[in-house]
Amino acid sequence: MNSNMMGGEDSEQSMGGMNQGGMGSMMNHGNVPSLASSEGSNELAIPPLLEKQQGQNYDYEVVAQQGTTEFFNGISTETYGYNGDLLGPTLTIEEGKKVDVKITNDLNETTTFHWHGLEVAGEIDGGPFDEIQPGESRIITLEADQPAATLWYHPHVHEMTAEQVYRGLSGMLLIDSSDKEDPAIPNEYGVNDIPLIFQDRLFDEDKQLNYNQLMNEDGTLGDVSIVNGTINPKLTVTEPIMRFRLLNGSNARNYTFSLSNGASFTQIASDGSLLDEPVEIQELTLAASERAEILIDFSKLTAEESLAIINDEDVELLPFDVKLDGATADSTEMWTTEEPFLSQEEKEMPVEKNIELFGMMDMVTINGKKFDADRIDLRQEQGVTEVWEVYNKKDMMGGMIHPFHIHGTQFKVISRDGKEVDPDEQGLKDSILVNPGEKVKILVTFPEKGVYVFHCHILEHEDNGMMGQIEIY
Repeated sequence: MNSNMMGGEDSEQSMGGMNQGGMGSMMNHGNVPSLASSEGSNELAIPPLLEKQQGQNYDYEVVAQQGTTEFFNGISTETYGYNGDLLGPTLTIEEGKKVDVKITNDLNETTTFHWHGLEVAGEIDGGPFDEIQPGESRIITLEADQPAATLWYHPHVHEMTAEQVYRGLSGMLLIDSSDKEDPAIPNEYGVNDIPLIFQDRLFDEDKQLNYNQLMNEDGTLGDVSIVNGTINPKLTVTEPIMRFRLLNGSNARNYTFSLSNGASFTQIASDGSLLDEPVEIQELTLAASERAEILIDFSKLTAEESLAIINDEDVELLPFDVKLDGATADSTEMWTTEEPFLSQEEKEMPVEKNIELFGMMDMVTINGKKFDADRIDLRQEQGVTEVWEVYNKKDMMGGMIHPFHIHGTQFKVISRDGKEVDPDEQGLKDSILVNPGEKVKILVTFPEKGVYVFHCHILEHEDNGMMGQIEIY
C-alpha cells in the first residue's frame, strides 16, 4: 500500500472531551480524545491481496520496512509497513492448507511477526522473543488447521510492540473456507467482501507519529480516525449485500459501532469462526485486537438516505456512497445450528486456571506479577480442554477495561459473571473484553506445543509487563 492510496486531505482534527460510551468506561483514569467525523473526501484504500511468489522456495514474502505516507497534503509522515509504506497486504490461507512464508526485517530495529489468532506451534508464533534482527530473513510454514476466520498479523517484540503497531505495522490474515463458506455470504474480496482496519492516531505539530512524545502508558489514544490507513474515508458501494471484516487495530481504543440511520445489521462471525447462528444487532463493541464480520443490506436504503458506520459519539467513521443502479438483494437463507454452542458438560467443567488482571499505567500485573521471560507461569497439556476464569480486579479508582488475549488458541466464552453470553459471542475467540470487576469463564484448548504468552491487548500495558507465559507440553 503506497502513500497515494492513503489520501492526502489536510484534515485538522482536534482533541475533544471525555467519550461517554464504551471508551469512557474503559479509560476511567483519564480523558479520552474524541474523533472527528470523516469528511468522506478520500476513497477507502483496500489492502491488496498478497500475491504468490513464482520460482521461489516459498509461497509468500512479508517484509517489515520503513516508508513515508502522505496523510496530509504535501506533508510526508514517516511510517512503517509490510511490503509498502503503511499497513500490509492481506494474506489468505485456504482452510486445511499450508503455505511457506518468508519473513524479512528491513527495519533498523528488531521486530517479530505474530500471526494473531492462528493456531501455530510456539516456535513460529512470533511472540516477544521470536525476534528477527535487522536484515534477517527466515522461512516458516503456516497451516490453517482451523475454521475460516478473520485474523491479523502484527509485531510483538517485547517493550516495542506499541510503537511499531502505532507506526503502521498491521495486516489482515484470512483463513478462506475450502467450500467458500455459505452461499449467503459475499466472498469477492474488495468488491462485496471488505476488510476494515479501524485505528486512531495522534500526530505532532509536524504531522509526524512521534510515539515517544505522544505515548500514554495507559494506552495511546488518538484524535484522528484512520480506516485502512485512510483519513477522511468513504466507500463506494455497488453491491446490495456487503460483508465487512472489522478489526480494532488500535493500541487501546474501544469502538462501539452502529449505523447512522439506526438500522440493524447482521453479525456472522467473531474473532475465530462463524457464529453459532447469525444475529441481528444494532451495535457492536470491539476492544483492541477483537474482530467481527458483519453483513449490511444497502438495498433497503431510499435514494434520499445516507448511511455511515458511526461510533458511540455519533462520529461518522466510514460514510458510504451507495450506487446500486437498481440492484436488489437476493433472498438468502442463513445457516442454523442443531447443536448448542456449548454442551452441558462444557458448561459444568470446573475452573482449572485463575487469571487476575489488575492495574494501570506501568503498574499493571497478571496474578500479581509482571512479565519475566525466564518464568513459566502456567502449564497445560496439548489437546486437553480446561476452563480459565479471567477476573478484572478493580482498583481504588474503579478500574478499566482490559482486553485479554491468548496466543496459540481459539477459545469459547462460557459465561460473564455466571450468566450465559449473548449470541454475538457464541463463536471462537482469541481476545475478550473484560470489564472492571467482571469474571469471565472461557474454555481453552491448545492444539500445538510450545511456549505462548497471554496478555492485555492494550499495547502499552503489554509492553509494561501485563503478560504471562504458558507452556504447552
